[in-house]
Amino acid sequence: MTENTEKKLSPLCRTIEQDGKIIRVEIYQDVDGNWLLEVYDEFNNSTAWEDAFESDQDALFEIEATVREEGIDCLIGPVDGGLT
Repeated sequence: MTENTEKKLSPLCRTIEQDGKIIRVEIYQDVDGNWLLEVYDEFNNSTAWEDAFESDQDALFEIEATVREEGIDCLIGPVDGGLT
């Protein structure tokens, strides 16, 4: 997406909390109509899925399954964003 283009966010965007940790889930549509998934932790580190999803609901299912199966810690990066 270009810098001038606004993301078309899904109404399914949300925050998820587990074990006192919070992630912000952004699901947005690309120019081809596919849905992209990106997660931000409390330190503003991001994790983006490389593959697009056919629907925003599919993207939400993916993040919910990831948190359930792997735990929220797999989506939490370093406090300093890796800058040391």
